[in-house]
Amino acid sequence: MARVGLIGIGDMGSGMAANILKNGHELVVCDLRPEQLEPFVARGARAAKNVGEVGEHADFVFVMVMNGDQIAAILKGGLLDSMKPGSTFICTSTILRSELIEVAQLLKEKGIRVVDAPVSGGAPGAATGTLTMMVAARQDVFDGAKEVLHAVGEHIYHVGEEIGAGQTVKACLAVLTGVTYAGIFETLALGVKAGVKPETLCEVINTSVVGSFLFRDTAQNIMERNFAGQSRIGTMYKDLGIAKALGRECGVPLFALSAAAEWFQAGISVNPEESNWAIIKIFEDMLGIEVKKASADERR
Repeated sequence: MARVGLIGIGDMGSGMAANILKNGHELVVCDLRPEQLEPFVARGARAAKNVGEVGEHADFVFVMVMNGDQIAAILKGGLLDSMKPGSTFICTSTILRSELIEVAQLLKEKGIRVVDAPVSGGAPGAATGTLTMMVAARQDVFDGAKEVLHAVGEHIYHVGEEIGAGQTVKACLAVLTGVTYAGIFETLALGVKAGVKPETLCEVINTSVVGSFLFRDTAQNIMERNFAGQSRIGTMYKDLGIAKALGRECGVPLFALSAAAEWFQAGISVNPEESNWAIIKIFEDMLGIEVKKASADERR
C-alpha cells in the first residue's frame, strides 16, 4: 500500500481517485472546488486544504490538471517545497513537452523523482481504471511507480527514459485522433446528405479496414444524440494545439491536423462544453440534416 496524492478532481481525476482507493492505497486529494473531495473523503481519503499538504502526506503525487500554467502554479503554490526528496511527481496531464522538461528540472533539483505519464481513454477509461499511459521515466523510477500506475491504468507503456517522451507520444496520438474525428464527421455528413441511413454506414464501416473503437463510439453517441460529458471539445482542441506546436518545433508539416483543428475551433465557438462529437451539429446545421437513428415508425 502506497501513500498517494492526487491534485485535480475533475472528469478524469475523479475516476483516478476512485481507483486508487479501490486498490487499497492511502489517498490525499486536493481541488479548487472542495465539494469535489467529499465523495472520496467519505470513502477514506484525506482532503488537503492546499497543495502543500498533499506533498506532506504523499510519496507519489499525481497531477491531473488542464495545462502547464496550472502545474507551474501548483508547484509554486507549495507542492515543490513540501514534497520530500525521493518522492515521485507523476504528471498525467497533457502539456507541452518543453513545459514538462522545465518542471522536471525544478523537481530534480529538490531530489524529487519525475514520471511523465499522459493518458488516453477519457473519463470512461479513468472511471474503469483502463487508461492507456505513455510513461517516460528512468527505469528505476518507472519500476518504483508501477504499482500506483496500475491503480489507474491498464495499458502502461514505458516509452523512454527521457522526460518529455511521454508527451511526445501523446502529441502523436492526438494527431491521429483529431484527423480521425474529422474524417468521421465528414463521412457521416456526406452519407446522410446523400440519402444513406447512418446505421447502414456504420454497419459497413465497422467491418471494413477503417473500422475502429473510435468510429463505433463516436457514431453511436452521435446517432443517440448523446453530446454530454466524456471528452470535451476544449480538451481535444488543447491537445491538437500541443501537437501543432511540436510539429513546428520539429519542422514537420501537419496539413491534415491543421484542418481538423479548425473543426475543433468551430466546435469551441458553438458548443464549448459538449463532447467532441458535438461538432457533427455544425455539419447538420449547414446541410439541413440530422445524423440519428431511425425511429420505430421509420424502420417499418
